[in-house]
Amino acid sequence: MPSWMRRYADGPRVTRRARQPHDGLSRNLRYRSSVRSSEWIAFLYFAYLAGVCWLRPLSSSRRRLVTSVSLALAAAIYTVAMTAPPIVRDWTPLVYVGAGYYATGWLFVAPSETLEAWLLAWDRKWLGDPTTRFATWPVWVVAYLDLAYTLCFLLLPGGFAALVLSGHSMLANRYWTMVLAADLGAFAPLSVFQTRPPWMLEKTPALADKSVHRLASFMVQHATIRVNTFPSGHVAVSLAVALAVIGSMPLVGVALLSLAVSISIACVVGRYHYIADVVTGALLGVVVCGVVLICGA
Repeated sequence: MPSWMRRYADGPRVTRRARQPHDGLSRNLRYRSSVRSSEWIAFLYFAYLAGVCWLRPLSSSRRRLVTSVSLALAAAIYTVAMTAPPIVRDWTPLVYVGAGYYATGWLFVAPSETLEAWLLAWDRKWLGDPTTRFATWPVWVVAYLDLAYTLCFLLLPGGFAALVLSGHSMLANRYWTMVLAADLGAFAPLSVFQTRPPWMLEKTPALADKSVHRLASFMVQHATIRVNTFPSGHVAVSLAVALAVIGSMPLVGVALLSLAVSISIACVVGRYHYIADVVTGALLGVVVCGVVLICGA
């Protein structure tokens, strides 16, 4: 049996950094049995969706859909927290992120043209014409940025897999608390701030790379909820992944941080997000991780 599987079979390893001499045993027991902070975040988020949908002008059928799905997911999260083995609880937050993203999209009613105009005005103030601003950037740079943006979803399991394989599976709750709080925190304002992404409002950006951008655009148009999140979930969660890892694995954390910066730039270059989305997403990711580190998880 591989060493990382033996660690799971024996229970999460408490690293020297994570262990407190006076309560190591009790912390390990809490890790195994009680509801984790990351699970509470997911549970409360779906409870929030079940409630906030009644405050939005949704059709009765969509309101019932959001309520029933959200309550079912909240019940599933609690059941997993109470009954599932650690290895299952360590990986199910991936499901919570995806379900939270698509369920939140059901809250979209109509775009706020006033807010869209404000977001576009800031982009034009800083970039001039955003659709031509990056036309002279090298092909490989634009292709790399589009690829980083498109594959952002792989950072979530990748960051945690790095922790597990390096013997830091005990940090699962802290990792997912940062990631879930950042990502779901970026989705939550969609119930109020409803806008379309810039690619829906502007002409196709003039970029040196065509093929990778075409692929990225196809993914955005067919595999997403096709609305804008303010703050940017891509930026918030990629920063959260990097900051959750960097303390235990500095080199991997720096690599992930460079990817987070690349994704932030790609959001603007590819016109997937407004500059304001990127800035607020970065602030959200940093604040969430800072609060988790201060308060503990």
